[in-house]
Amino acid sequence: MKAIRINLKERSHNLLIGKGLLHSTGRLIRKLNIGKDAFIITNPLIKNKYAKALNDSLKNAGYTARYRLVADTEKSKSIEAAFSIIRELLDYDKGKQVFIIAFGGGVIGDLAGFVASVYKRGVPYLQIPTTLLAQIDSAIGGKTAIDLIQGKNLVGAFYQPRLIVSDTSLLKSLARRQLKAGLSEAIKYGIIKDKALFIFLEKNYPDIFKFKDRQIGFLVYRCSKIKARIIERDEKEKKGLRTILNFGHTLGHAIEAASNFSGYNHGEAIALGMLAAAYISKKMGFVDDALYQRIKNLIKSVGLPTRLKRISIPKIIQAHYKDKKFIGRENRFVLIRGIGKPFVAKNIQLKIIKQALEELK
Repeated sequence: MKAIRINLKERSHNLLIGKGLLHSTGRLIRKLNIGKDAFIITNPLIKNKYAKALNDSLKNAGYTARYRLVADTEKSKSIEAAFSIIRELLDYDKGKQVFIIAFGGGVIGDLAGFVASVYKRGVPYLQIPTTLLAQIDSAIGGKTAIDLIQGKNLVGAFYQPRLIVSDTSLLKSLARRQLKAGLSEAIKYGIIKDKALFIFLEKNYPDIFKFKDRQIGFLVYRCSKIKARIIERDEKEKKGLRTILNFGHTLGHAIEAASNFSGYNHGEAIALGMLAAAYISKKMGFVDDALYQRIKNLIKSVGLPTRLKRISIPKIIQAHYKDKKFIGRENRFVLIRGIGKPFVAKNIQLKIIKQALEELK
Protein backbone atom coordinates (compact mmCIF):
# COMPACT_ATOMS: atom_id res chain seq x y z
CA MET A 1 0.00 0.00 0.00
CA LYS A 2 1.15 3.54 -0.82
CA ALA A 3 -0.18 6.58 1.00
CA ILE A 4 -0.39 10.16 -0.24
CA ARG A 5 -1.16 12.79 2.36
CA ILE A 6 -3.23 15.66 0.97
CA ASN A 7 -2.42 18.60 3.24
CA LEU A 8 -5.35 21.02 3.48
CA LYS A 9 -5.16 22.13 7.13
CA GLU A 10 -8.29 20.88 8.94
CA ARG A 11 -9.49 19.21 5.72
CA SER A 12 -6.33 17.12 5.32
CA HIS A 13 -6.81 13.46 4.52
CA ASN A 14 -5.07 10.39 3.18
CA LEU A 15 -5.26 8.82 -0.25
CA LEU A 16 -4.39 5.12 -0.06
CA ILE A 17 -3.42 3.09 -3.13
CA GLY A 18 -2.91 -0.66 -3.33
CA LYS A 19 -4.27 -4.08 -4.21
CA GLY A 20 -7.03 -5.56 -2.06
CA LEU A 21 -7.62 -2.48 0.09
CA LEU A 22 -11.40 -2.94 -0.07
CA HIS A 23 -11.10 -5.82 2.41
CA SER A 24 -9.43 -3.47 4.89
CA THR A 25 -11.86 -0.57 4.58
CA GLY A 26 -13.47 -1.04 8.00
CA ARG A 27 -10.11 -1.10 9.74
CA LEU A 28 -8.87 1.90 7.78
CA ILE A 29 -11.83 4.15 8.61
CA ARG A 30 -12.06 3.16 12.28
CA LYS A 31 -9.36 5.70 13.10
CA LEU A 32 -11.38 8.56 11.61
CA ASN A 33 -14.14 8.69 14.24
CA ILE A 34 -16.78 9.68 11.68
CA GLY A 35 -19.78 7.66 12.83
CA LYS A 36 -21.06 4.10 12.98
CA ASP A 37 -23.56 3.80 10.15
CA ALA A 38 -22.46 3.77 6.52
CA PHE A 39 -24.84 4.98 3.83
CA ILE A 40 -23.29 3.61 0.65
CA ILE A 41 -24.17 5.17 -2.70
CA THR A 42 -23.26 2.92 -5.61
CA ASN A 43 -24.57 1.34 -8.80
CA PRO A 44 -26.03 -2.17 -9.27
CA LEU A 45 -22.96 -3.61 -10.99
CA ILE A 46 -20.55 -2.54 -8.26
CA LYS A 47 -22.91 -3.76 -5.55
CA ASN A 48 -23.21 -7.16 -7.17
CA LYS A 49 -19.45 -7.54 -7.61
CA TYR A 50 -18.05 -6.05 -4.44
CA ALA A 51 -20.72 -5.49 -1.77
CA LYS A 52 -19.88 -8.68 0.13
CA ALA A 53 -16.23 -7.70 0.54
CA LEU A 54 -17.15 -4.21 1.71
CA ASN A 55 -19.95 -5.45 3.97
CA ASP A 56 -17.69 -8.00 5.65
CA SER A 57 -15.01 -5.41 6.22
CA LEU A 58 -17.45 -2.89 7.71
CA LYS A 59 -19.25 -5.46 9.85
CA ASN A 60 -15.99 -6.81 11.27
CA ALA A 61 -15.06 -3.27 12.30
CA GLY A 62 -18.44 -2.68 14.00
CA TYR A 63 -20.26 -0.66 11.33
CA THR A 64 -23.73 -1.03 9.89
CA ALA A 65 -24.37 -0.45 6.20
CA ARG A 66 -27.22 0.51 3.91
CA TYR A 67 -27.02 0.78 0.13
CA ARG A 68 -28.63 3.26 -2.22
CA LEU A 69 -28.40 2.28 -5.88
CA VAL A 70 -28.31 4.74 -8.77
CA ALA A 71 -27.82 4.14 -12.46
CA ASP A 72 -24.26 4.46 -13.74
CA THR A 73 -24.99 7.33 -16.10
CA GLU A 74 -24.37 11.08 -16.11
CA LYS A 75 -28.14 11.54 -16.01
CA SER A 76 -28.06 10.32 -12.40
CA LYS A 77 -26.33 13.57 -11.45
CA SER A 78 -29.61 15.45 -11.33
CA ILE A 79 -31.44 17.56 -8.78
CA GLU A 80 -34.17 14.92 -8.66
CA ALA A 81 -31.74 12.08 -7.94
CA ALA A 82 -29.89 14.07 -5.30
CA PHE A 83 -33.02 14.99 -3.37
CA SER A 84 -34.42 11.48 -3.67
CA ILE A 85 -31.24 10.22 -1.99
CA ILE A 86 -31.46 12.92 0.69
CA ARG A 87 -35.04 11.89 1.51
CA GLU A 88 -33.97 8.26 1.88
CA LEU A 89 -30.97 9.30 3.94
CA LEU A 90 -33.21 11.32 6.23
CA ASP A 91 -35.45 8.30 6.75
CA TYR A 92 -32.43 6.09 7.48
CA ASP A 93 -30.74 8.59 9.80
CA LYS A 94 -32.83 8.05 12.93
CA GLY A 95 -30.83 7.38 16.06
CA LYS A 96 -27.74 6.77 13.96
CA GLN A 97 -24.35 8.34 13.34
CA VAL A 98 -24.31 8.45 9.57
CA PHE A 99 -21.45 8.86 7.16
CA ILE A 100 -21.56 8.41 3.38
CA ILE A 101 -19.44 6.19 1.18
CA ALA A 102 -19.13 7.01 -2.52
CA PHE A 103 -18.53 3.55 -4.01
CA GLY A 104 -18.17 3.76 -7.78
CA GLY A 105 -16.88 5.91 -10.61
CA GLY A 106 -16.99 9.62 -11.28
CA VAL A 107 -20.78 9.91 -11.42
CA ILE A 108 -21.18 8.23 -8.03
CA GLY A 109 -18.37 10.27 -6.52
CA ASP A 110 -19.76 13.60 -7.71
CA LEU A 111 -23.31 12.76 -6.66
CA ALA A 112 -22.48 11.22 -3.27
CA GLY A 113 -20.06 14.03 -2.48
CA PHE A 114 -22.71 16.61 -3.30
CA VAL A 115 -25.25 14.88 -1.06
CA ALA A 116 -22.69 14.70 1.76
CA SER A 117 -21.90 18.41 1.37
CA VAL A 118 -25.50 19.61 1.72
CA TYR A 119 -27.14 17.05 4.02
CA LYS A 120 -27.30 18.63 7.50
CA ARG A 121 -24.82 21.24 6.18
CA GLY A 122 -22.25 18.53 5.71
CA VAL A 123 -21.66 14.98 6.93
CA PRO A 124 -18.43 12.97 6.61
CA TYR A 125 -17.90 10.91 3.50
CA LEU A 126 -15.34 8.57 1.96
CA GLN A 127 -14.38 7.93 -1.63
CA ILE A 128 -13.84 4.34 -2.77
CA PRO A 129 -13.32 4.90 -6.51
CA THR A 130 -13.79 1.85 -8.72
CA THR A 131 -12.76 3.18 -12.14
CA LEU A 132 -9.39 4.35 -13.40
CA LEU A 133 -10.81 7.79 -14.17
CA ALA A 134 -12.12 8.15 -10.62
CA GLN A 135 -8.97 6.79 -8.96
CA ILE A 136 -6.63 9.18 -10.76
CA ASP A 137 -8.89 12.19 -11.10
CA SER A 138 -12.48 12.71 -10.04
CA ALA A 139 -12.25 11.19 -6.53
CA ILE A 140 -9.38 13.55 -5.66
CA GLY A 141 -9.80 17.21 -4.88
CA GLY A 142 -13.20 17.62 -3.26
CA LYS A 143 -15.16 18.82 -6.27
CA THR A 144 -18.76 17.67 -5.88
CA ALA A 145 -21.54 18.48 -8.30
CA ILE A 146 -24.78 17.71 -10.06
CA ASP A 147 -25.77 18.73 -13.57
CA LEU A 148 -28.47 21.00 -14.91
CA ILE A 149 -30.03 20.62 -18.32
CA GLN A 150 -28.08 23.73 -19.33
CA GLY A 151 -24.69 22.22 -18.56
CA LYS A 152 -22.48 19.91 -16.56
CA ASN A 153 -21.48 20.41 -12.90
CA LEU A 154 -23.25 23.75 -12.55
CA VAL A 155 -24.44 23.08 -8.97
CA GLY A 156 -21.89 21.88 -6.47
CA ALA A 157 -19.39 22.59 -3.74
CA PHE A 158 -15.82 21.99 -2.72
CA TYR A 159 -16.17 19.36 -0.01
CA GLN A 160 -13.27 17.12 0.92
CA PRO A 161 -13.65 13.42 1.76
CA ARG A 162 -12.19 12.11 4.99
CA LEU A 163 -10.37 9.31 3.16
CA ILE A 164 -9.84 8.02 -0.38
CA VAL A 165 -9.26 4.28 -0.81
CA SER A 166 -8.06 3.34 -4.31
CA ASP A 167 -8.04 -0.46 -4.56
CA THR A 168 -6.30 -1.09 -7.89
CA SER A 169 -7.57 -4.68 -8.02
CA LEU A 170 -11.08 -3.30 -8.66
CA LEU A 171 -9.90 -1.99 -12.03
CA LYS A 172 -9.64 -5.51 -13.44
CA SER A 173 -13.42 -5.65 -13.77
CA LEU A 174 -13.54 -2.56 -15.98
CA ALA A 175 -14.79 -2.74 -19.53
CA ARG A 176 -12.20 -1.68 -22.08
CA ARG A 177 -14.15 1.49 -22.86
CA GLN A 178 -14.02 2.56 -19.21
CA LEU A 179 -10.31 1.91 -19.06
CA LYS A 180 -9.80 4.09 -22.12
CA ALA A 181 -11.79 6.85 -20.43
CA GLY A 182 -9.39 6.77 -17.49
CA LEU A 183 -6.38 6.82 -19.78
CA SER A 184 -7.75 10.02 -21.29
CA GLU A 185 -7.29 11.78 -17.96
CA ALA A 186 -3.85 10.16 -17.53
CA ILE A 187 -2.82 11.60 -20.91
CA LYS A 188 -4.03 14.98 -19.65
CA TYR A 189 -1.70 14.76 -16.64
CA GLY A 190 1.20 13.89 -18.90
CA ILE A 191 0.50 16.84 -21.19
CA ILE A 192 0.06 19.46 -18.47
CA LYS A 193 2.56 18.35 -15.86
CA ASP A 194 4.78 15.33 -16.48
CA LYS A 195 6.74 14.61 -19.65
CA ALA A 196 8.03 11.34 -18.18
CA LEU A 197 4.44 10.20 -17.62
CA PHE A 198 3.55 11.10 -21.21
CA ILE A 199 6.48 9.00 -22.48
CA PHE A 200 5.48 6.17 -20.11
CA LEU A 201 2.01 6.13 -21.64
CA GLU A 202 3.39 6.13 -25.18
CA LYS A 203 5.47 3.06 -24.36
CA ASN A 204 3.34 1.18 -21.85
CA TYR A 205 -0.33 1.70 -22.69
CA PRO A 206 -0.65 -1.92 -24.00
CA ASP A 207 0.38 -3.20 -20.54
CA ILE A 208 -2.34 -1.09 -18.92
CA PHE A 209 -4.91 -2.92 -21.07
CA LYS A 210 -3.37 -6.20 -19.87
CA PHE A 211 -3.87 -5.01 -16.25
CA LYS A 212 -0.23 -5.57 -15.35
CA ASP A 213 0.01 -4.72 -11.67
CA ARG A 214 3.29 -2.79 -11.76
CA GLN A 215 2.19 -0.51 -14.60
CA ILE A 216 -1.31 0.01 -13.17
CA GLY A 217 0.09 0.77 -9.73
CA PHE A 218 2.63 3.22 -11.13
CA LEU A 219 -0.01 4.99 -13.23
CA VAL A 220 -2.51 5.42 -10.40
CA TYR A 221 0.13 6.59 -7.94
CA ARG A 222 1.84 9.00 -10.36
CA CYS A 223 -1.40 10.64 -11.54
CA SER A 224 -2.86 10.77 -8.03
CA LYS A 225 0.22 12.45 -6.65
CA ILE A 226 0.23 15.06 -9.42
CA LYS A 227 -3.36 16.02 -8.68
CA ALA A 228 -2.89 15.90 -4.90
CA ARG A 229 0.01 18.37 -5.06
CA ILE A 230 -1.96 20.75 -7.28
CA ILE A 231 -4.97 20.56 -4.92
CA GLU A 232 -2.77 21.41 -1.95
CA ARG A 233 -1.62 24.61 -3.64
CA ASP A 234 -5.01 25.73 -4.98
CA GLU A 235 -7.84 23.80 -3.36
CA LYS A 236 -10.69 25.99 -4.56
CA GLU A 237 -9.23 27.17 -7.86
CA LYS A 238 -8.66 30.71 -6.60
CA LYS A 239 -5.01 31.05 -7.64
CA GLY A 240 -5.27 29.72 -11.17
CA LEU A 241 -3.05 26.72 -10.39
CA ARG A 242 -5.86 24.16 -10.27
CA THR A 243 -7.28 25.52 -13.50
CA ILE A 244 -4.65 23.65 -15.52
CA LEU A 245 -6.49 20.44 -14.61
CA ASN A 246 -9.21 21.65 -16.98
CA PHE A 247 -7.07 21.08 -20.06
CA GLY A 248 -9.49 19.72 -22.66
CA HIS A 249 -12.48 20.27 -20.41
CA THR A 250 -13.92 23.51 -21.79
CA LEU A 251 -14.94 21.95 -25.10
CA GLY A 252 -15.01 18.43 -23.64
CA HIS A 253 -17.83 19.36 -21.29
CA ALA A 254 -19.56 21.19 -24.15
CA ILE A 255 -19.40 18.03 -26.28
CA GLU A 256 -20.94 16.04 -23.43
CA ALA A 257 -23.73 18.58 -22.95
CA ALA A 258 -24.38 18.92 -26.70
CA SER A 259 -24.84 15.15 -26.93
CA ASN A 260 -27.22 15.22 -23.95
CA PHE A 261 -24.65 13.14 -22.04
CA SER A 262 -25.37 10.11 -24.22
CA GLY A 263 -22.97 10.25 -27.18
CA TYR A 264 -19.56 10.23 -25.55
CA ASN A 265 -18.51 9.27 -22.04
CA HIS A 266 -16.45 11.77 -20.06
CA GLY A 267 -13.04 10.44 -21.03
CA GLU A 268 -13.94 10.31 -24.73
CA ALA A 269 -15.26 13.86 -24.68
CA ILE A 270 -12.15 15.08 -22.87
CA ALA A 271 -9.93 13.37 -25.47
CA LEU A 272 -11.69 15.38 -28.17
CA GLY A 273 -11.46 18.50 -26.01
CA MET A 274 -7.71 17.99 -25.55
CA LEU A 275 -7.23 17.65 -29.29
CA ALA A 276 -9.18 20.87 -29.81
CA ALA A 277 -7.10 22.67 -27.15
CA ALA A 278 -3.88 21.36 -28.70
CA TYR A 279 -5.07 22.55 -32.12
CA ILE A 280 -5.87 26.01 -30.74
CA SER A 281 -2.39 26.06 -29.16
CA LYS A 282 -0.90 25.22 -32.57
CA LYS A 283 -3.10 27.70 -34.42
CA MET A 284 -2.01 30.47 -32.09
CA GLY A 285 1.66 29.60 -32.53
CA PHE A 286 2.38 28.15 -29.08
CA VAL A 287 3.25 24.61 -30.27
CA ASP A 288 4.33 23.12 -33.57
CA ASP A 289 2.53 20.57 -35.70
CA ALA A 290 4.90 17.78 -34.59
CA LEU A 291 3.73 18.06 -30.97
CA TYR A 292 0.08 18.32 -32.02
CA GLN A 293 0.48 15.11 -34.05
CA ARG A 294 2.25 13.38 -31.16
CA ILE A 295 -0.66 14.12 -28.83
CA LYS A 296 -3.13 13.02 -31.48
CA ASN A 297 -1.21 9.78 -32.10
CA LEU A 298 -1.24 8.81 -28.42
CA ILE A 299 -4.96 9.52 -28.10
CA LYS A 300 -5.62 7.45 -31.22
CA SER A 301 -3.30 4.61 -30.14
CA VAL A 302 -5.13 4.26 -26.83
CA GLY A 303 -8.37 3.89 -28.79
CA LEU A 304 -9.96 7.19 -27.86
CA PRO A 305 -11.87 9.16 -30.50
CA THR A 306 -10.13 11.71 -32.67
CA ARG A 307 -13.18 12.46 -34.80
CA LEU A 308 -16.38 14.20 -33.78
CA LYS A 309 -19.50 12.36 -34.88
CA ARG A 310 -23.23 13.00 -34.74
CA ILE A 311 -23.00 16.37 -32.97
CA SER A 312 -23.27 19.70 -34.75
CA ILE A 313 -20.62 22.32 -34.17
CA PRO A 314 -23.20 25.09 -33.50
CA LYS A 315 -24.67 22.98 -30.72
CA ILE A 316 -21.24 22.53 -29.12
CA ILE A 317 -20.52 26.25 -29.43
CA GLN A 318 -23.83 27.05 -27.77
CA ALA A 319 -23.08 24.60 -24.93
CA HIS A 320 -19.59 25.98 -24.36
CA TYR A 321 -21.05 29.40 -23.49
CA LYS A 322 -22.54 27.82 -20.36
CA ASP A 323 -19.19 26.50 -19.17
CA LYS A 324 -18.53 27.62 -15.59
CA LYS A 325 -15.01 28.68 -16.53
CA PHE A 326 -16.50 31.72 -18.29
CA ILE A 327 -16.14 34.99 -16.40
CA GLY A 328 -18.94 37.18 -17.69
CA ARG A 329 -18.52 37.04 -21.46
CA GLU A 330 -14.85 36.11 -21.22
CA ASN A 331 -13.96 32.52 -22.09
CA ARG A 332 -10.99 30.71 -20.58
CA PHE A 333 -9.09 27.83 -22.18
CA VAL A 334 -6.15 25.87 -20.85
CA LEU A 335 -3.58 25.80 -23.65
CA ILE A 336 0.01 24.52 -23.85
CA ARG A 337 3.42 25.81 -24.89
CA GLY A 338 4.82 22.28 -24.77
CA ILE A 339 4.55 19.09 -22.71
CA GLY A 340 4.39 20.16 -19.08
CA LYS A 341 3.88 23.82 -20.00
CA PRO A 342 0.18 24.70 -19.62
CA PHE A 343 -1.24 28.18 -19.26
CA VAL A 344 -4.67 29.81 -19.09
CA ALA A 345 -5.71 31.87 -22.11
CA LYS A 346 -8.66 34.24 -22.16
CA ASN A 347 -10.90 35.54 -24.94
CA ILE A 348 -10.04 32.95 -27.56
CA GLN A 349 -11.63 34.09 -30.81
CA LEU A 350 -14.78 32.25 -31.79
CA LYS A 351 -13.46 31.60 -35.29
CA ILE A 352 -10.46 29.73 -33.87
CA ILE A 353 -12.71 27.64 -31.61
CA LYS A 354 -14.84 26.76 -34.63
CA GLN A 355 -11.74 25.86 -36.65
CA ALA A 356 -10.59 23.54 -33.84
CA LEU A 357 -13.95 21.76 -33.87
CA GLU A 358 -14.00 21.56 -37.65
CA GLU A 359 -10.56 19.90 -37.48
CA LEU A 360 -12.24 17.10 -35.51
CA LYS A 361 -14.80 16.41 -38.23
